[in-house]
Amino acid sequence: MSEQEKSTTLQVNVSKGSSNSFDVALEKDAGGAGATTLQEVKHYTPSEIESSGKFYDKRYVPFLPAYSNATIQIVMLAFVVFMTPGMYNALTGIGASISGPDGVKTQDNSTVALYCTFAGLGFFAGTFCNLMGPRYCLMFGGTGYLIYAGSLLSYNHNQNAGFVIFAGAYLGLCGACLWAAQGSIIMSYPTEEKKGRGIMIFWVIFNLGAVIGAIIPLANNMHSDSSTVKDGTYIAFMVLMGCGSVIAFFMLPKEKVWRDDGTRVVDKALPNWKSEILGSFKLLIKEPKILIMFPMFFASNWFYTYQFNEFNAGRFNIRTRSLNSLLYWFFQMFGAVIMGTILDLKWFRRSVRARIGWGFLFCISMAIWGGGYKFQKSFTRADVTADANGTIKIATMDFKDGAYIGPMFLYIFYGIFDAMFQSYCLWLMGALSNDSEKTAYYAGFYKGIQSAGAAVAWRLDAYGTAYMSMLASSWALVQGSMVVAIPLVFFMVSDHTEEEPERILEEDEFSPIVALASGEGRIV
Repeated sequence: MSEQEKSTTLQVNVSKGSSNSFDVALEKDAGGAGATTLQEVKHYTPSEIESSGKFYDKRYVPFLPAYSNATIQIVMLAFVVFMTPGMYNALTGIGASISGPDGVKTQDNSTVALYCTFAGLGFFAGTFCNLMGPRYCLMFGGTGYLIYAGSLLSYNHNQNAGFVIFAGAYLGLCGACLWAAQGSIIMSYPTEEKKGRGIMIFWVIFNLGAVIGAIIPLANNMHSDSSTVKDGTYIAFMVLMGCGSVIAFFMLPKEKVWRDDGTRVVDKALPNWKSEILGSFKLLIKEPKILIMFPMFFASNWFYTYQFNEFNAGRFNIRTRSLNSLLYWFFQMFGAVIMGTILDLKWFRRSVRARIGWGFLFCISMAIWGGGYKFQKSFTRADVTADANGTIKIATMDFKDGAYIGPMFLYIFYGIFDAMFQSYCLWLMGALSNDSEKTAYYAGFYKGIQSAGAAVAWRLDAYGTAYMSMLASSWALVQGSMVVAIPLVFFMVSDHTEEEPERILEEDEFSPIVALASGEGRIV
């Protein structure tokens, strides 16, 4: 095929009249010559999709959609994240898990390296995702979690702090790519009326991974009063994390995926690295409303440091921390179901659902963090840290202690809140666009800013910041960021997102313009 015969298709939406619209495809040959045509984009029926003859378009089980269906691919994505960040969350959720006098400090510094790298690269991770494709980003991203778990195992034998810190930095790079791919898929694959359900399905499966992962240290340490984790725990995590990249290999490229309404998830030809990198900056300039969400992004991982290292690791022994971690991630599934249900309520327009979700989240946040403040008043960092003589003022709590019930429920609600807060952030971004490229940029912004907040929080913990200060900063950031988001939530979320070009275009690209004349779309 000659260069002039090759063509690039761009999906756009053209308004017709005052109330209706129709989807079209603007087709221009790659060499710049030849005619530019306007073609209607059809919504295909399941039988028409199956007639393609491709194995992934066929339904082999009557009650399940084809392998190329967007929901199936979201489930595949969820199992990739199940095996990678899901297991990582279970590992970090038990708090400081490596031995030695500098174990906590080393793990804190590694986490700071992780989030600094994540923040620096995550902001541009959407660019990498658009260039590499979500599948390759997920495959590469999974390797970082395997190496990180291996570095913790290594440290318990040779005290090699440098390897742990390097593994954290490498995981930052891998995690940025993985989460950009995740965000692009979860925000662009579902249809508008099912985005809440798509996020809910993903979050439930993802946190099921953390639940199963939390069972591993709980089973290995059930009869241990130690404060460190056994080797078998790390080995089990490494095996499972390695499976994540394998599952990602079997996912379909997005140009082969069909949405539930019978439309393709359109892939687009990318011009070059320069144009794609500039695309993220152009998006911020052309659509600055996403900046309103940046404080929520910053707050969304800040509170992990307090919950994992101050609350859980500071107050409980290893087996109780493992149980707490299991409960934390298990009840996140309920939080995702609750928020996903609220955000997909059929009785309300999308703009109204955005406000209902905000009000519910704001109120439950005040209640949960208020309960956390009351509990935190009972101990300080000095109370649970050994002095020069090795004496600890307050002994760690065990799940057999009568006083454990209250803190257990508080930690459960911390998990529920986390799922609600992050699900709401994802849904809001998905309400701003259906464009797979733009949502990849959004995901990059989200994870980059989120990781910058986490890096600061973990560094504060490494410096020994007071527990109450960590709680207060977490609570203030959560509530304050939601107040900042009010203009977006209450005035900028529309009831329907019009179809957009599948690329953030250069000014001199794909002219002529699609316009209307006499009630019909034409090229001028």
